[in-house]
Amino acid sequence: MEFPGLGEHCSERTCKQLDFLPLKCNACEKVFCKDHIRYDDHKCSSAYKKNVQVPVCPLCNTPIPVQKGEIPDIVVGTHMDKDCKYNPSQQRIFTNKCLKLGCKRKEMMKVVCEQCGGNFCIKHRHPLDHNCKGSNHPTSKA
Repeated sequence: MEFPGLGEHCSERTCKQLDFLPLKCNACEKVFCKDHIRYDDHKCSSAYKKNVQVPVCPLCNTPIPVQKGEIPDIVVGTHMDKDCKYNPSQQRIFTNKCLKLGCKRKEMMKVVCEQCGGNFCIKHRHPLDHNCKGSNHPTSKA
């Protein structure tokens, strides 16, 4: 015995499966099968209405408040254009200071001495160049 009025077809364009227990998306109000009910699975154009995540500016790492009904990408873009406090000249790349007395150089990456564990610049990275006191093993002058 057939039940022609029972179930609905999945609204996903590539699926159209007849589902006897269809699920309704709470954002776009369309009907989907269990495989396409998630926002990402059916590329829901109304997901931003239900999405409660707070986007963060990629430049200044500030959380950007988004009102209901607003598209987060547009709000973050507007923040970046107008209100963003990011200043590329204040960004510090060279933060690893050399521990050799009198040296004021800084490097992008840590250069750690294997014997004493100190961080040094490229010029003072070898144990003989920074008068290493880490181990009592004699070091070669080669």
